[in-house]
Amino acid sequence: MDRLIYTAMTGASHILERQSALSSNLANVNTTAYKSGVNAFKAIPLNGEGAQTRTFVTNSTVGYDFTPGALQRTGRSLDVGLNGKGWIAVLLPDGSEAYTRDGNLQVSANGILQTHSGYPVIDDTGQPGPPGQIAIPEDSQVTIGSDGTISTVPAGVTSSTPSQVTTVGRLKLVNPPESQLVRGQDGLFRTQGGKPAPPDSNVTVTPNSLEGSNVNAIGAMVDMISIARQFEMQMQMLKTAADDSQQASQLLNITG
Repeated sequence: MDRLIYTAMTGASHILERQSALSSNLANVNTTAYKSGVNAFKAIPLNGEGAQTRTFVTNSTVGYDFTPGALQRTGRSLDVGLNGKGWIAVLLPDGSEAYTRDGNLQVSANGILQTHSGYPVIDDTGQPGPPGQIAIPEDSQVTIGSDGTISTVPAGVTSSTPSQVTTVGRLKLVNPPESQLVRGQDGLFRTQGGKPAPPDSNVTVTPNSLEGSNVNAIGAMVDMISIARQFEMQMQMLKTAADDSQQASQLLNITG
């Protein structure tokens, strides 16, 4: 009897975890470049003295769907969307690197190019300025090339005038193995060992565009309904175990 209870209890517990992941996916269906979480279950034998006949349920593949979202043209010069695989490297307060596909860039009050969350993007050219950061001159128009090169011209001057164009930096674009990436509480990805990923010249961006979320809202809703039914089934199994135990006790009382 306890085997049924143990399997049903662990199954219900992990169903709640999967429901939380699906809820997070649905909440981010309109979040720029969001990557949906993926959960799956499998039964695992419980090893130990007297426990070989018991099994429990666990998450077998807790990971992320790295499928690129659709690019949406915004017409904004500081917006970039990544083409295919790849990431934009950003600088964390502790000096380490993290990675995002959210190309909704901003210029801070200090003139530093950063994400809309306030993390400076990392410079891949070694241009003058704060270490690893890209400084944007005041009163200038910004253009970002497909290779991540950032150029500026003074406000009011057309970029077609070569003498007025200044290259101020280049986005560090990387493409580490997806199996080595983990997402932090801040929504940014990091390598498992924390080692910075090298630049990848094959990674390109589309200017004036942003990547949409890769969450399939309809699929997530169907999964929510499915796991709700699975949870009900696990609860019914626990109730069945409790009823069987009660009936067994009654039989023992009668025969005793």
